[in-house]
Amino acid sequence: MTIELERELEARGALLRGHFQLASGRHADTYIEKFRILQWPDLTGELCGQIAEHFRGTANLVAGPTTGGIILSYETARHLGLRSVIAERTDSGVGREFKRGFEIGPGDRVLVVDDVLTTGGSVQDVLDAVRARGAEVTGLGLLVDRSGGKVQFGVPTFACLTVDVASWAPGECQLCRDGVPLKIT
Repeated sequence: MTIELERELEARGALLRGHFQLASGRHADTYIEKFRILQWPDLTGELCGQIAEHFRGTANLVAGPTTGGIILSYETARHLGLRSVIAERTDSGVGREFKRGFEIGPGDRVLVVDDVLTTGGSVQDVLDAVRARGAEVTGLGLLVDRSGGKVQFGVPTFACLTVDVASWAPGECQLCRDGVPLKIT
């Protein structure tokens, strides 16, 4: 399935090859545009279904971060017949919290979902927000883990696709030295 999914993401313009400057400023030869995945309800639904099947029976609630995680939390929860909540940035901009009257607390078993894992910052923020409410994290479901499985959170994790995307500081980038045109993401 991994090779088939990789081909499908390439065909839909979500997995791009070339020379990219990432938001971090680093350079990479592969870029995954999460919103080009999320624009396709059939593909998003299928991937959320895979996450749901992997974690079926382990949670009573699904949570995701804003922005892409809203769609994934909702769709995964729909597959599981559960409630979906989102964790938004705090007013200070540091971390995430559950706002809008979302109820989550002790006794809740939460499946956290996200789109594309790179450094894990937004995922860690959601895990922290869940635990801050006294709830238990039962698993983490991802559409794509672009860390190649290197970023770990101490909870059962499932990714529909795992790729190891290397990145370099601009001064160390062989693609720059080879004169490959740079695309800013």
